[in-house]
Amino acid sequence: MRTPLIAGNFKMFKTAAETAAYVVELRGLLRDVNGVEVVIAPPSTSIQAAAVAAEGSPIGVGAQNIHWEREGAFTGEVSAGMVRAAGARFVIVGHSERRTLFGETNDTVNKKMNAVIAAGMTPIVCIGETLEQRDRNETLAVLDRQITEGLDGVTGEQLAAMVLAYEPVWAIGTGRNATPAQAGEAHFHIRQRLKQWFGLESAEHCRILYGGSVKPDNIAKLITQPDVDGALVGGASLDPKSFLAIIRGAAI
Repeated sequence: MRTPLIAGNFKMFKTAAETAAYVVELRGLLRDVNGVEVVIAPPSTSIQAAAVAAEGSPIGVGAQNIHWEREGAFTGEVSAGMVRAAGARFVIVGHSERRTLFGETNDTVNKKMNAVIAAGMTPIVCIGETLEQRDRNETLAVLDRQITEGLDGVTGEQLAAMVLAYEPVWAIGTGRNATPAQAGEAHFHIRQRLKQWFGLESAEHCRILYGGSVKPDNIAKLITQPDVDGALVGGASLDPKSFLAIIRGAAI
C-alpha cells in the first residue's frame, strides 16, 4: 500500500522566521498523527530555517523550484545541490504557475527532474491541463504528452521513488476543484500510462497527488479515489491548523 503524502506549497509566503514558527507549531500538532507523510515547501530563503526547525520530526522539507545546471551565470537561480545543502529533500518541478507565468516546458521540466534525481532528492513532478484544454476534451492527450516528454529517460526504478502531482490548472487558486470523480478519472489514466510505459511494479509504487484547491472539507472524498495518493496543497497549507485538518483527512 502506498503511504499517503500531503505536501504544502507555501509559494511566495513566509519569511525564514515565520516558517520556523510554523514548523514548530505544526510538529506539535502532528504528535498523534500516523499513516501519512508530510512535506512543506517554503520559499528558498526559508528552507534552512524549516529544516532546522523540523529536525527530529516527521516533517520533510522541499523546494519549490531549481535550475537544472549545477552552477553557472544564472542570476537569481538556485541549483539542486544548493537547496539540498540547505536541507531540502524534495523539489516541486513544473508547477502550473511555473509553466504559465515563467514559460516552463516539458523539456525544462525534464531537465529539472533529472537534476533533482542526480542530487539525491525526490522530485514532485506536476502535470495537468488548462481550462481551454479541458473544454476541448484534450485532458488525457495533454497528460500523455506531459508524461512522455517530462519523464523522458526515467527508469522504472526512478519512477517508483518519485512523486507525480495532477493539477487541473483551472482549479488552482480559483476556489473550484475537480470533483472526486474527475480527479479519479485523471489519476486512473495516469496510473495506466505509467503501467504501460514503466511497468506494473514501478507504477504501483509511484505516488500520484491531487493538487487544485484542496481544502479540509474535500480531502476525505478525494483520498478515497483508488489512485489518489495524497495532495499538493497551496493556500490551505499556510495555516498549520488548516493543514493539519487536511493531513488528518488523508491519514490511513
